Amino acid sequence: MKWVGRCGECQAWGTVEELGAPQIARVSAGPVSAPALPIPQVRAEAAAARPSGVGELDRVLGGGIVPGAVLLLAGEPGVGKSTLLLEVSAKAAHHGQRTLYVTGEESAAQVRLRAERTGALEESLFLAAEVDLSAVLGHIETVQPDLLVIDSIQTIASSDIDGVAGGVTQVRAVTAALVRVAKERHLPTLLVGHVTKDGSIAGPRALEHIVDVVLAFEGDRNTRLRLLRAVKNRFGPVDEIGCFDLSDGGIVEVADPTGLFLSRHTQPMSGTCVTVTLEGRRPLLAEVQALVTPSPMSSPRRAVSGIDSQRLAMLLAVLQRRVGLAVQACDVYAATVGGASLRGPSSDLAAAVAVASSITNVPVPEGTVAIGEVGLAGELRPVPDIGQRLSEAARLGFTRAVIPSHRHAPSAALPSIEGMTLVECTDLHRALTVLGIRHEAPGRGEPGVPADLQIV
Repeated sequence: MKWVGRCGECQAWGTVEELGAPQIARVSAGPVSAPALPIPQVRAEAAAARPSGVGELDRVLGGGIVPGAVLLLAGEPGVGKSTLLLEVSAKAAHHGQRTLYVTGEESAAQVRLRAERTGALEESLFLAAEVDLSAVLGHIETVQPDLLVIDSIQTIASSDIDGVAGGVTQVRAVTAALVRVAKERHLPTLLVGHVTKDGSIAGPRALEHIVDVVLAFEGDRNTRLRLLRAVKNRFGPVDEIGCFDLSDGGIVEVADPTGLFLSRHTQPMSGTCVTVTLEGRRPLLAEVQALVTPSPMSSPRRAVSGIDSQRLAMLLAVLQRRVGLAVQACDVYAATVGGASLRGPSSDLAAAVAVASSITNVPVPEGTVAIGEVGLAGELRPVPDIGQRLSEAARLGFTRAVIPSHRHAPSAALPSIEGMTLVECTDLHRALTVLGIRHEAPGRGEPGVPADLQIV
């Protein structure tokens, strides 16, 4: 601010007056919807989770659907989102809950045909095909549902909001309106969300912050297995998964999916090894298969399925440098059985054993699992929840486990698993020797060449 003696408009002197800073609007206190109470006096019964009738969904949610909660189910096209929510709607209607299923992508007749095929025809299941928000709110007033399903949120638009359906403004406004209705009526609401090419939820990131629960429905189109994960959950854990089998007759829960990831061999086969991975808090046995053949090309091929390609490249370097197995001039193919996806480092040892078994043509002894992380120095590192993994392997009939040494680990001692023999190894070379894949240490070759570079 500076002094001005002459007006810039009329050129008169002494007519400019100083005005104070703009006044900030004050909001007066208004009526409250309910008085504030000490938190011990707040009743929690209204927010208790209610079973949905689909056990795997309740497992992921932490017990069931909370009244007034808004859930967002996202997944790629064709993965089975609509089929799953139609099954949830039918289960709720079968137990006496008035359910309103609003479809914006299909006609009511098309949804009815799918419901007939999957056995989801219930008198308490109301179906409406709408794309206007005001019409959806009108159906809610008329039906008075106990459960609301919107398929999908990107197809609903409001005439009072600028923008096309599915745009950032429309999606945010429509979701906020449905969340407000859900909270006022204590109406559990399930929303279907589209995903982009990279797999993230389409629309604004704020959409995930508005809702209470975000679920991701995953699955390979070439397999029938579908996995349900909780990305965000205000009422339960986010480290659980649900397994489903999608077929022409609908979607079915898979309570014990381990058998889907194992193959049955009539005789021992080289290049295979079984490990135990954790999907959330559920241990699953998975089989890793590898095929190593001499490459006719100057740049050998590396092809993987269900395994991190960068992780496999590291394991091949460790096998070449630390163990002495010739892999640099070979084509390497590695895959998991049944479309399993091995994300963590706990499957390193099984992948390395499968590759070494394929190179030497020595099969892994029957009834053996391999669990552990492999370091760049060839050492084996412990993995979390080893007791839970070993218990699952013993339950399915495995009798021996090759695992990292836990003598210097800060965790507690290894549990005693009945019928399971534990073989602790400090490094990858020792693990291969125990399995009979390598019986000798890398040879001592030419002077000046490290022993661990000798190819045996």
